[in-house]
Formats: sequence, structure tokens, C-alpha cells
Amino acid sequence: MLAQILDRVVPFASPWKPLRLADVPAPSASPGELLVRVDVCAVCRTDLDIAEGRLVPPRYPVVPGHQVIGRVAALGDRVKQFREGDRVGIAWIHSACGMCQWCLSGRENLCPQFQSTGCDVPGGYAELMTVPASFAHAIPRDMSDLAAAPLLCAGAIGWRSLRLTNLHDGEPLGLTGFGASGHLVLQLAQRRFPRSPVFVFARAESERAFATSLGATWTGDTSDPPPEPLAAIIDTTPAWKPIVSGLRVLRPGGRLVVNAIRKELRDQSELLSLDYGRDLWLEREIKSVANVTRADVRETLDAVAESEIKATVEELPLSRANDALEKQRAPGGIRGSRVLRVSS
Repeated sequence: MLAQILDRVVPFASPWKPLRLADVPAPSASPGELLVRVDVCAVCRTDLDIAEGRLVPPRYPVVPGHQVIGRVAALGDRVKQFREGDRVGIAWIHSACGMCQWCLSGRENLCPQFQSTGCDVPGGYAELMTVPASFAHAIPRDMSDLAAAPLLCAGAIGWRSLRLTNLHDGEPLGLTGFGASGHLVLQLAQRRFPRSPVFVFARAESERAFATSLGATWTGDTSDPPPEPLAAIIDTTPAWKPIVSGLRVLRPGGRLVVNAIRKELRDQSELLSLDYGRDLWLEREIKSVANVTRADVRETLDAVAESEIKATVEELPLSRANDALEKQRAPGGIRGSRVLRVSS
């Protein structure tokens, strides 16, 4: 089968080609697993983190990709809930133990044995992949492959982030960064908190214009003051500066939710400007988001299926995975998400 392979960490330099397209042995379904023929796989900022070494897989080579839509090609023994030909989604959460205190309390995203798709195990930048059947997701019938793929991480992590804000309907919400996750979070927030104004901070004018077109109440640069103090902010950027800037425009008791696995090292000096009395005092807080649960994915798919929320996507062939990753680095390079077409 064809797959895009990452052999090692490749720091960015132009021209940048971290992945190589190769013919590799096809996997087979073990007991309890599905073999899935991949149709599309959306590109995520985390894929870039893996390529550049901010997130290190346990072994190389690795096949990235964790926002997968495909069809069941074969069933392992003991699989009852799917049939061959069923359309399924595969998200960042590939598996968890199911027995620890975190799994038993509905927080399988914190499981010590959590395994991630496209990092701990081979992902969706390939024609075939496997997944435990209990971690595959049925896709709503009327939802297209291209629309569904970004929901499996960008949408689901946004849904979880909204929950972690502790926002009440009518309270003002800020979004820092407006890429694949941000454009879905805005629409999910409008559905979940219809009376809450949404203020979007983004570096690129094109991103700010896109946010306005989707109904943002106000847009500005990362350092611009919003019209009013915010009850909560969701940060989806790879940088540290928006954390400091965001804390300074939070209400007392406000919460800043950081929707990122890794932050870039190059600007961590921004943290030195953090002042406790000015920025954190009055019970302002920072909350990190760690992975997603299966429930997050299911709830996101249901919420989108029941609404007019739409992912904006650019489709690229699997052969252009390197181009998709390079575009991921550039602010304002595209509105919404990039999705790789793996098979027709």
C-alpha cells in the first residue's frame, strides 16, 4: 500500500519535505480490530509538531494522520458492531486501557496507556490502517467525508475546550488563533452559547475576515484590546505570547483554555513578562486541554449533524502531504482545514 512516511525529525527549512511517499506492507486486523481503507485524512497542527520534533513518537518510521474517514475493509475476530463497507471515523484517541481511574471516570484522555493515532501507532496518511473497533466512530449518513474529517480532532478538541471554559450563555468568549480548530469552535460556540458574543484574535487579516464572515462579534490582532473583558478565552495557537496577552483581558475569575499539545520554544521568553498581580491575580486561571475522549468525538459529530455547522476545507491528494504541512505553518494560508484525499 502507499503511505506517507516520517523517518526522523525534520526541522523546517525551505524547501521542506519531511515525508516520503513509499510502498509499504499493508496491515491486517487483529482480534477486536477493524482494517480500514482510508478515503480522506484531515491535516492537523499536531502532524506538524510530530514532523518538527515538538512531539516525538515512540519509534520511527511513523505514518502521521489522525482525522480519518474510511470504509471497513475487514473485521478482526470478535468484532460485532461493524460490518464490511461501513463508513467510520478514526480520531486522535486510538486506544486507552479502559480499567484505570481515568478511564472509569470518563477521562480516558488522561489514561497512562493512552495511545494516539498517527504518533504512537500508524495513522491515516496511508491507504490502509487498523483501529480497535471500540474506538472507531460511525459517521452520520448525510455528512460528507470532507466535512466529517476535520471534526475528528479540530472539531472534537474544540468541543472539549468549550466545555472546559465553564462559560455561561451570554458571557463573552475569546478565541485566539483562527485556523482549522478555531473556525469550528466559533460555530460550535454559536450553537452552544447563542447569546454569547465571540471575539477573535488573529495575526492575519485574512483570518480575521474569515472570522467575521462566520459571525464573530469583533476581530483584532493578538495584542489588540477587545471591547470588554472576557469570561473565557480558548487559545489554539502554537505560541506563548497569546497566553500572556489573553490573561490580561480576562475578567476576574476568568479562564484561559489552552487547546494545544505543544508550544513552540522560540518565544517562551514571553512568559518572563507574566506578572502575577496584573495577569493571574483575582482568580484568573489557565486550563490545559489534553487529547479527546470518544464521547467528545461522538458529541461533536451529533452537534454538527443537527445544525448548519460546516467545515471549510481545501482538498489535496496524498502525494501533496508535504505541501499541506508546509501550508499549515503559514498564518492566513487557507481558510479552515486541509484534507488529504487518499483514495477515491
